[in-house]
Amino acid sequence: MQRPSWLEGARRLVILAALGSLAAPAAAQAQIHRVNRSDSKQAIDFTLGYFALKGLDSRVNSDALLGDLQNSQPLLFEVKDFNGAVIGGDWLVSIGRNVEAGVGLGYYQRTAPSVYATLQHPDQTEIQQDLKLRTIPVTFTARLLPLGRGNVIEPYIGAGIAAIRWRYSEIGEFVDTDLSTFNARYIADGTAVGPVFVGGLRAPVGDVFSIGGELRYQKVEGNTGGIANGFLGDKIDLGGWTGNFVVHMRF
Repeated sequence: MQRPSWLEGARRLVILAALGSLAAPAAAQAQIHRVNRSDSKQAIDFTLGYFALKGLDSRVNSDALLGDLQNSQPLLFEVKDFNGAVIGGDWLVSIGRNVEAGVGLGYYQRTAPSVYATLQHPDQTEIQQDLKLRTIPVTFTARLLPLGRGNVIEPYIGAGIAAIRWRYSEIGEFVDTDLSTFNARYIADGTAVGPVFVGGLRAPVGDVFSIGGELRYQKVEGNTGGIANGFLGDKIDLGGWTGNFVVHMRF
């Protein structure tokens, strides 16, 4: 017996609906994949790295650390004693497929113990000080991604401005002009502004996260106030290199 035409039409509609329901999740998954990777407009970078101050041969003239190391009664420490860990993060916004603009925040603090290189107390004990540097940089950067977002690897280069809130102190025992010792606290702080340059490489891990590494260089100088504020230099050179491990999260 031949089926009624209306029954055959209904059967076909049921088959088409079933096929559509199977295809919909796959299409939705593909759409989510595209949005989370190349079409995402914002991201956050979490960074953990190592900051190294500029060495003696490249520090700015009248730098306070140079003054401590190069005078008639020098202190005994090394600039590399200030090298240490730094943490931070960046909020990034995509401008097209190949450009990102970002604002970042970081934190670094390091204490370098020192003593007078050629002087001691009468009982032969050391004359000791603690030299402490803290920086909280706020950075504004623009980054170029030559290969664009969503690739197997995503290299980038960029530049911007760093506004660094800093504090430098020398606390402990010091030697007067008559070679007597006294306790003192010399503290300087302020906000210094200068250029920052960044370059890195990241690789996606899933649809949301990427991991990678980057290198930053900043050229920034603070004003200590010099002799009037107790320092043997009216500048503190905050320039240096930072190597970061980066976790990149898109949303």
